[in-house]
Amino acid sequence: MNAKVLAALRAIVGDAGLLIDSERIAAYLTDWRGAFTGTALAVVRPSSTDEVARVVAACASAGVAIVPQGGNTGLAAGATPIGLADAIVLSLERMRRIRALDAAGFTIAVDAGCVLAEVQRAAEEAGRLFPLSFAAEGSAQIGGAIATNAGGTAVLRYGSMRTLVLGLEVVLPDGRVADGLRALRKDNAGYDWKQLFIGSEGTLGIITGAVLRLFPRPRTVATALAGLRTLDDALALFALLQDALGETLSACELFSERTLALQLAHRPERERPLPEHAWYLLIEAGSSLPGLRDALERALGDALERGIAGDAIVAESSTQRDALWTWRESITESERREGPSAKHDVAVALSDVPAFVREASDAVESRFPGARVLAFGHVGDGNIHFNVLLPPDRSATSAQVNELVHGIVARYRGSITAEHGIGRYRRDELPAHRSESERALMRAIKTAVDPDGRMNPGAVI
Repeated sequence: MNAKVLAALRAIVGDAGLLIDSERIAAYLTDWRGAFTGTALAVVRPSSTDEVARVVAACASAGVAIVPQGGNTGLAAGATPIGLADAIVLSLERMRRIRALDAAGFTIAVDAGCVLAEVQRAAEEAGRLFPLSFAAEGSAQIGGAIATNAGGTAVLRYGSMRTLVLGLEVVLPDGRVADGLRALRKDNAGYDWKQLFIGSEGTLGIITGAVLRLFPRPRTVATALAGLRTLDDALALFALLQDALGETLSACELFSERTLALQLAHRPERERPLPEHAWYLLIEAGSSLPGLRDALERALGDALERGIAGDAIVAESSTQRDALWTWRESITESERREGPSAKHDVAVALSDVPAFVREASDAVESRFPGARVLAFGHVGDGNIHFNVLLPPDRSATSAQVNELVHGIVARYRGSITAEHGIGRYRRDELPAHRSESERALMRAIKTAVDPDGRMNPGAVI
């Protein structure tokens, strides 16, 4: 049976599109963190929507499960074929075409395999901005970003991927193509079905194309780093900046002194950007109008006078801007070098961020001596990456830390995954954080769209 399936798939995608050699497919079977490894009959790499549809139809006929995979940069093992005896990994990496760009209409239509950085670059060359941005943008694919409803550093101003998608093209589990590639800002003709697939993590179908929103490219970008004494000061500074800068404020990224010190330990050649503070807020605003830098400096001056901020620095050039952003973007790499950690991508109401971080930090470090909390994230939208370096003596496991942290998240009526998704990593925890009625609704949608359960089985549900 497997030989017949592989022959049918080879006839569709050709030798270049079918990988079966164990060495060639190894990278597709392990998640980005190296924490999970699975097995697959093959990695199938179609080069067009038609080929995707034919591959899916062939798998449906043979009863073969499909695990869709984008750039394989996810952190929830949602694209790793774990525990599946007969499944294929379907990679869209050969589908990287910019289908159309309408600068006047502020839209771009792309293949789902386009790398995020390529879409950003195409928009920039047309004098436009595609604002989605996160650390893996050099390898993450648009289809994966849509399937996981990616967030990133610009959600504060532009929203998550869900708000950036105007239209989708999706291959359904039986091989039919749902063509909703419309560049419409307003469309009330029936259910907005594309929203089912945004954030579905490949469990309902395969996204093959998308029409995305573009924005005016800011002519002026102002970036600053402020040092703070407390988390409450971070919230107060955010409110002050919102009042002073309005919709031009695009990012407010929080990180602790511990995360900065960790980076200095691994990169001693770098210079500390500010004297030591308990917390830091990386601020960025963008506008097509002049005077933005002056407005940011005035706001920070106000914060200093009122004792909200202890110090601040404003970038004088693009080089300094990049240097400030490096302190935020290299946290994860320094953390990885330090040793094993328990990662938490949580969200609470904005006003609850200080109390949550304090309570969770105290709980973790008192219950697990030697554990070190690394808290950072997107303070403007309540998404905190509450990561914990495990004790050197291995006296605590990730599972134990997860249970404690997520229990506190639940008391705050927060989310255990703000932007990384459930995948397989958090699947068994979901019932404790979503009501039976909510999960029944999810199961009903899954059954209606994928009755045979062949699309990414074992993920999310």
